[in-house]
Amino acid sequence: MHASPSAGAARTSGRALVLAGIVLAAFNLRTAVTSLTPLLDVLGREFGFGPAFAGLLGMVPTAAFAAAGVGTPRLAHRLGLERTAALSMGLASAGLLWRALGGSSAALLAASAVALAGMGIGNVILPPLVKRYFPERVGTLSSLYITVLQVGTILPALLAVPVATAAGWRASLGLWTLLALAALLPWLLVLRREREPGSELARVHEAAVRPGDAAPELPAAARGRVWRTALGWGMALMFGMTSLVTYALFTWLPGLMVEAGASAAFGGTMLALFSALGLASALVMPALAARLRNPYPIALLCAGCHLAGFAGLYWAPLAAPVLWVSLLGLGPGTFPLALTLVNLRTRSPAGSAALSGFTQGVGYALSCLGPLLFGLLHARSHGWGASFAFLAGCVLLMLCGAWAACRPGHLEDRW
Repeated sequence: MHASPSAGAARTSGRALVLAGIVLAAFNLRTAVTSLTPLLDVLGREFGFGPAFAGLLGMVPTAAFAAAGVGTPRLAHRLGLERTAALSMGLASAGLLWRALGGSSAALLAASAVALAGMGIGNVILPPLVKRYFPERVGTLSSLYITVLQVGTILPALLAVPVATAAGWRASLGLWTLLALAALLPWLLVLRREREPGSELARVHEAAVRPGDAAPELPAAARGRVWRTALGWGMALMFGMTSLVTYALFTWLPGLMVEAGASAAFGGTMLALFSALGLASALVMPALAARLRNPYPIALLCAGCHLAGFAGLYWAPLAAPVLWVSLLGLGPGTFPLALTLVNLRTRSPAGSAALSGFTQGVGYALSCLGPLLFGLLHARSHGWGASFAFLAGCVLLMLCGAWAACRPGHLEDRW
């Protein structure tokens, strides 16, 4: 029996709502980070804080993402994927609005934590949503939302200073609240459609959930014996040190450019360039890593880009800033490499879930202090030398982790 046209339309409409929710949520997963850092100088003057507090703001993203990696699976098993997605965008909206209206540095910090907690939940919840609603398009949809995520990282960095110049810093920060609210709307409609008897979304939801488990696609991150393996710690170290360096640069790159003599708008543009090159790595790295038995040379190349970029920014920041930032933008290629190795170095979904949970949970925890220490070293030394030496040491630690992570073999064989 053929489905009626109305049934087919309802199915398409329901899945289109979910797709809109996934894409819009993906756009909002980094806006709280790159909309803030180009304005740190302005906000520092407004609220009277210095490098130490700016570094504290910079460590909130990785702390929030680490906490979300641990707590979101349990939350999703109780609430369900769709309600958790709505909660994610609701928290992001509330935090972004509070941050734009806040009147103190404490409010700025607390609001950022709320917004980034929502975005951290979104990091975890989007892949299983793709798996539930688009099982035949997992690769295509994953590439789409990762691409949109990168666009949502680039645009706030480009627009932060021009909007602040034209309309004030509150408008610049508050602008992204509208997009977070837009991302919340499809999930509210999905939740409503799921309650309609016989709707396509209701059937998908009923088929997916189990008694007492509303999110079987999202395994509780049982770490098993991952922590006893060199592979697990190598992955966590590679992921964590890459994240540390990346978020330190997200936080301090615009200010570094301003201190060297460039304009705040140019600093925001350089941050956008840094983010854009991450998109190129995300598109190329998975296919490249899959072709190599041991992709450690990729890690060496990324480390070389990082070290060359550090040297250029330290000794001659405005001599060739586009070149230095381009090198720095290629350095975090070990981030998509680590995510790709999660599947390449495991044999089963259970192994992949365990390795992914350990890698991201421990990795983000390791990276939390990066922006803070980078800023403190700058404040103590009244220069950038000690800060870049710190990042160089982290890159060397990343290479140590990559040595263990890239070796051929599988997690299950080492348990």
